[in-house]
Formats: sequence, structure tokens, C-alpha cells
Amino acid sequence: MVDPKTGEPWPTLLKYGSPSILPDVKEAGPSKDKKVKPPQPPTDQKPSATQVEDILESILPPRQWNVGDQIWVQRVSSSPATRLDVIQLQEKLDQQLEHRQAREVGICPIREELYAQCFDELIRQICINCAERGLLLLRVRDELRMTIAAYQTLYESSVAFGLRKALQTEYGKSQMLARAAQVCQSLILGPLDSRIHCSVGLLIHLHLIHNT
Repeated sequence: MVDPKTGEPWPTLLKYGSPSILPDVKEAGPSKDKKVKPPQPPTDQKPSATQVEDILESILPPRQWNVGDQIWVQRVSSSPATRLDVIQLQEKLDQQLEHRQAREVGICPIREELYAQCFDELIRQICINCAERGLLLLRVRDELRMTIAAYQTLYESSVAFGLRKALQTEYGKSQMLARAAQVCQSLILGPLDSRIHCSVGLLIHLHLIHNT
């Protein structure tokens, strides 16, 4: 998210490095930035700093924003996290939850966004120390997001189904009331046998209307 007044991105719990100006494509020549599959580091040795940066950039893409005619880019930090960083992350999370007035229970987009940022920061910290563990945690995050999206789709479908059923019930009830009015008209104007028959029908219709 970008601040509409300054054009700079909003503060986030995910730790980024220093921003830099993105060079012009015409001046820099053809772009070498390709979206490749996250590299799998060898299991028998620790990945190099370049490999760690490539993995971080593939799973946590850099953010960009415009300031005038210039495009700024900011990549996630590749510096290892200390115990103090984790404590500060927890404090920032609590401060942001209170500052942005996130609800403690129920569905809250603000709380969901902040916890997602916190989870991404934990993935970054773990991926620097152990790339395989970070990639596995990334799979867990994506699976959770897919599950939540499926539940949201199911909820929306159930709400739409309930509305359709309510409309069908109201339509059927209006038809029953119209039929009851016809029965009352027959009771007033019809012969005695017809009145008895219509009385039974009227009682049945009133019973059905009462139970709907």
C-alpha cells in the first residue's frame, strides 16, 4: 500500500533494505530480471549470500513506488535476525493492532493483514538461517491462504443460497394468501356444500401459512 500524499509505501512489519532508484530500462538495456522458480539450495552445504537473496526475492517480491518521474524499489533485507529483532517484531505487532484498532474477535481485515505481514517476516528470518525450512514454511502459508479463500467462497455461496430460499418462501407465501382470499370469496358466494369444502381448504391454507 502506498501513501497517496507522499507516494511512499506504508510502514510494514516485513523488514526491508534501503530503497534505491530503479534504473531506466532504455538506459540500462534489456532487463535481466526474470521470474524463475525459487532455487533449491544443495542440502550438503549452506547456500551463499547471493542464493539467499535470490530465494528471498522470489518468495517475497520487492515493492515499487513512484516519486515524480522516478521509480523506487525496495527489496527485503537479507540480514539475519537476532533475538532482539523477534522481540521488537512482537512489540510492533501489538502496537499496530492497537493503533489501527483491529478487532480482537471475528472477521477483521486489518488484523488479517498485520498477521500476514508478521508471518512473512518470520519466513524471511527463517529462510536466511535455513533456506529449506523457509521454503517449506512458504508452502504452509500458501496452503493456509488457499484454505481461507475456499472458506470465503463457500460462505458467499451459502449466503446467496439462503437469500434465494428466502425469496422463494416469500413468493410461495403470497401465492397462499391469494388462494386463501379466493377461498373466502367462495365461502361467501357459493352453495352450502361448496362452503363446507372451501372451509376445509381454507383451514389447510391457514395452517400452512402459519407454519411458514
